[in-house]
This record gives sequence, structure tokens and C-alpha cells, in this order.
Amino acid sequence: MLNALKQFIREITVGEERKAGLAEDETRLAAAALLFHLVDVDGVVDDNESNTLREILKSHYGLSEAETTKLIDAAKQRDQEAVDLYGFTSVLKRSTDEAERLAIVEMMWQIVYADGYVHEFEDNTIWRVAELLGISSRDRMLLRQKVADSLGLEGTQNEDNAN
Repeated sequence: MLNALKQFIREITVGEERKAGLAEDETRLAAAALLFHLVDVDGVVDDNESNTLREILKSHYGLSEAETTKLIDAAKQRDQEAVDLYGFTSVLKRSTDEAERLAIVEMMWQIVYADGYVHEFEDNTIWRVAELLGISSRDRMLLRQKVADSLGLEGTQNEDNAN
């Protein structure tokens, strides 16, 4: 209750520029939480995936090392608190255009392929996120192939069987 009151007062007293910054931060955090979720979803936190996550966030959002670390820490916390992926995808669907949503799915594939293997949980997570973001199965699979090709991987391991 107190937090809701603080948030209400903050929204009334901050200018539009600050509100835009908060929306951008929330969008970044939602994307980072989805990406972090992929690093952890198969039960193995691989260094290659963690490093890829860091580089993707730093590059895509133009962040410093400290900002990237802060974003990853916040994303990890949000992911641990989340009961589903909808909270993240609804923020992204509402606040980003299709090109950015496609970029997010592509970043997801980059993280998944960082360790050279697509675990079924990772594949299923991307399928669910893409559906929630309004990304077609065709576009999702084209992005998968694009990332696999860019990394020199033969074909796509673990094809979508149930999707």
C-alpha cells in the first residue's frame, strides 16, 4: 500500500521526460529479464550464455559495464519474482514496435546458441515468448536459422516438434 502511494506521488511530481525514461527502463528490464530467463531455463548457467547476455545488453542498449551489471542484477531479481513470462511480454508488446520485438527474439536465439546447443526448454521458451509478442512462427524460425548461420552451426538442432 505504501509503495503504491509512493508510486502515485512520484508519477504526479515527475515530468514527461522522466516518465519516458521510466518507460524505457521498464522496457529494457522486461527484455533483460526474458533474456536472463533463457540463460537459466535449462538449469545450467553456462559462462558463454552469461557472457553473451552481457554483450547483447551492453551493445543493444548502449550501456556501460556498470549499467549492464545493474540491469542484469535487476533482471535476475525480476525473473526470480515472476510467475510467468506474460508480465515481461506485455510490457514489450505495449512499448515496442515489431522491429524491436523481432530483435528481442533474435537476441534470445543468440543466447540459446551461445553454448552451441538448443535445449528443449530454451526452444519452448522462445516459442512461447514469440507467440506472446505477436511474432509469427515463420519469423521465429527465420531468426533461428539466421543466428545459427551467423555462428557457423549446421542446420538447427532440436527442431520444433510440438510447436
